[in-house]
Order: sequence, then structure tokens, then C-alpha cells
Amino acid sequence: MPGGKVASDGFVIWGQSYVNESMITGESRPVGKKKGDTVIGGTVNENGVLHVQATHVGSESALSQIVRLVESAQMAKAPVQKFADRISKYFVPLVIILAFFTWLAWFLAGKLGSYPKSWIPSSMDSFELALQFGISVMVIACPCALGLATPTAVMVGTGVGASQGVLIKGGQALESAHKVNCVVFDKTGTLTTGKPVVVSTRLLKHTLLRDFYEYVAAAEVNSEHPLAKAIVRYAKKFREEENHAWPEAQDFISVTGHGVKATVRSKEIVVGNKSLMVESGIHVPVAALDILAEAEEMAQTGIMVSMDGEVVGIIAISDPLKPNAKDVISLLRSMEVKSIMVTGDNWVTANAIAKEVGIDTVVAEAKPEQKAQKVKELQMSGLTVAMVGDGINDSPALVSADVGMAIGTGTDIAVEAADIVLMKSNLEDVITAIDLSRKTFFRIHMNYIWALGYNIICMPIAAGVLFPSTRFRLPPCFAGAAMAASSVSVVCCSLLLKNYKRPKKLDTLREILVE
Repeated sequence: MPGGKVASDGFVIWGQSYVNESMITGESRPVGKKKGDTVIGGTVNENGVLHVQATHVGSESALSQIVRLVESAQMAKAPVQKFADRISKYFVPLVIILAFFTWLAWFLAGKLGSYPKSWIPSSMDSFELALQFGISVMVIACPCALGLATPTAVMVGTGVGASQGVLIKGGQALESAHKVNCVVFDKTGTLTTGKPVVVSTRLLKHTLLRDFYEYVAAAEVNSEHPLAKAIVRYAKKFREEENHAWPEAQDFISVTGHGVKATVRSKEIVVGNKSLMVESGIHVPVAALDILAEAEEMAQTGIMVSMDGEVVGIIAISDPLKPNAKDVISLLRSMEVKSIMVTGDNWVTANAIAKEVGIDTVVAEAKPEQKAQKVKELQMSGLTVAMVGDGINDSPALVSADVGMAIGTGTDIAVEAADIVLMKSNLEDVITAIDLSRKTFFRIHMNYIWALGYNIICMPIAAGVLFPSTRFRLPPCFAGAAMAASSVSVVCCSLLLKNYKRPKKLDTLREILVE
């Protein structure tokens, strides 16, 4: 039924309609279906009634195969071994050993008279002095700072990301994102808005644009096709009345995959593609063919309009780029991040969009598993890959990538499969996610440098290396205070991330878009 989902994979045995397959194929326009055509379970029937004979159900369906690909990729993604975990494994035993040998060295030195008795404070003997050195080593050693270095920065970084509309699912996503040097974009709904709009109208005959759209909208208002809806929306601009009623269309016929025919005010109106014109016996002039070719080169769909057997105009419709898409690709290039587009849409549209947005490498007509395979090929070439998409068909690639970024308005499966969710569905947030992850890991590296440097410098001091020359020793109480200060400093360093500011170029870009 119209608006319903196809229950299983199969083929049409009766009826005709348009089916929205973008969730599987990435194709932006609904696909015409008639008797004998195959349909995919989970796709949405746009208008007509279809009777379908099932061929694959349950776990054998195309949608189930995609889900299995997602699960397989998630299982194969091994967790990153943390630097602190490797150190902590040996740190505590090493500190205990060092503390024991420190006590032993000073105790034996005192017993053997290796240093003057005047070095020993009056309130203690050589054994107590040695014991203080050993305890100070044990107390001042700070595995806490090492343990806090990563989780505090990750906690603050993910919190800052959430406040910026970038939902980061844990430390592994942050760790991978800061290494990203290649971003793979889906087209429909990611680089483009996913909503067709009329971009131009070319009239071949002397006709008022207002009257032209009066006839076209009257014919198209009965169609459920997204392109027809885009034309009717655009036609309303020529009418002052908010609830304007279009002239009644008689003998309305919807030709699946081609267009519509109708009689409006005694005029025979045909709206559709070249094939419909030819089938209707309407001559298509060279000028119209040239306009269609121009539209195709610009990733637009050309819709011809015929009145009483004569082509009078062409309407160009496109799925427009998001306003900031071109600038985002340019900013990524300035960050030395390569951009690639992988889409299920046709090559002509894909190349035109890629040229407009500034992407050099394009893969079109790609199935879900082919998208994932392309991501793996890029990884094998040594690149750290982020995948940005919004559909079910992007899910295998999202989980195969080092970092999967899902558009917030995308499907639940895509959001679930992704490591990072761009809640505002804004392409600028791809840059924000990468930049924030880099700054977060800069803080983590600073934390590690401080924690390791602190232990390397303070442990020898606590062990008494300065005592023979300066008589300086670090009592256990001061050693404990130093250890606490070390941990607090790591936390404070991480908290500085709360002052994170988006790259200035993004703010400049937003100001331009607002103006």
C-alpha cells in the first residue's frame, strides 16, 4: 500500500508504483516498479499498490545481510591498547622493588659507616633514616597520574563534543579520530540535502511563467512522486493565495518511471522525461535536448513539459548541496585530510556533485558491501579513514572505517553503527570532531609527559640522591602531598579542554552563510 514498507525481497506480480530505495542503494530518486521488477525488503512504497511475490525472507533478505555485515565489522574491530595499561602492568611492582632497595642501600650504608653520622637527624637512627627514604619513594610514586591521564581528558573531550552537537561514543573513537587523514562521504543526505527542489525553468515558447506553472502544477498535483511534489511546491510561489486551488485535471495518467499525462482546461499536458515524449508521439526539438544535456552535467534532472503536442518548457530539478559542503571539503584539504565520495547514485550525478563540491576521487553505483570494501582498500593503503553517512546502506562502511560518523537525522541503524554522531546534521561538525579529537589527544600526551616526568624526577629525589650534597630529604608527608598535587595537575590540564573553541575558519564560514 502507499506509504508502506515492502515486507521482504521479491518481485512485482501486479501493479506499478515508485519505491524509495535510498536506504539501501543511496539513489536519491524513487525507482519506478512494474510487473516483473525486483523489490527489496524494508524499502518504502511511495504511491501505487504493488503485489509482491517473496523470494528472500528473514535472515536471507538484503537488509539482513547488511545487518550481518555491520555485526561482523563490529566484532572485527579490536580495542586499542592503552599506553597507560602497558605501563601500569609493571609500574607498581617496580616501585615496590625500588623502595625496598632504597631502604636497603641506605640501611647498609649506615651500618657500614659509608656516610658520617652527622648526616643522621638527632631524632632518628640510621635504620629510621633509611626507612623514611624507602617510604618516601613508595609514597611519591604516582600511578594515579598515569591512570588519570587518559580518562579525564576523554571525559572532558566527550562532554565538550556533546555541547558542540558532536556525540562521541568513548575514548576509542577519539583516539582514532585524531589520526584521520581521509574522509569518505556518502552523497544523498550527507553532501546534499536529500530534498529535490526546482532550480531553473527554461521556456521554449512565449508563455508567462505564471500560466506555465498553472498547467504543470494542475497535472502534477495528483502525483505522489517527489519530483512532482517539488514542482507543485515551486508553482505555489506564483500564487498569492495560500490555499490556491489548481485547475481540475481530467484523464490523469501516471506513467511509472516516466511522468504524467492529463488534460487541463482542454489542453493536453504531458510532463516527464524524453522517453515519455517519444512514446506520446511528441517531437523533441534540438534546443530541448541541449537543455537536458546541460542539466545532466550539473547533476540536475530535466523535466520536459508539452502542451497540445508541443514541448514548451523544461524544468530543472536537483538535490542541492548543503550550503557549507564545498567550504567543508576545502577546510579538510587545508587540514591535510583527503576527501572521497562513495555513493549508490549514478555516475553522471556523482561526478557532477563531486566536481561542484571539490572532490577528486569518486566511486558511484556502489552497493553497501562495495562501500565497505572501498574503505578497507583505503585502510590497506595506509590511510586512517573516517566514513560520513546517514543511510542503512552506509552502515557496513561506517563500522569498517576507523571512525564512523553518522548524520543525526539518518537511520537508526546508521546512528547505532557509527562511532560519532553529528547531532545537528551539520557537515562543519566533521571538522569539529577531528579538531576536538586532536586537541584532546594533545592534552592526553601532555598528561603523560607530566606524569612520567614527575615520576622520573621526583622518585630519585625521594630516594635521597640530593641528600649527600645538600642534606635535602623529602619526608613521607611532603612526598604524599607532591603525589596528590601531581594527580590534581593532570586533572586540571584535562579540564582546560572546557575552553575549547572551534577552528576560527568554521566561525568565519558560519558568518558568511548567515549573511
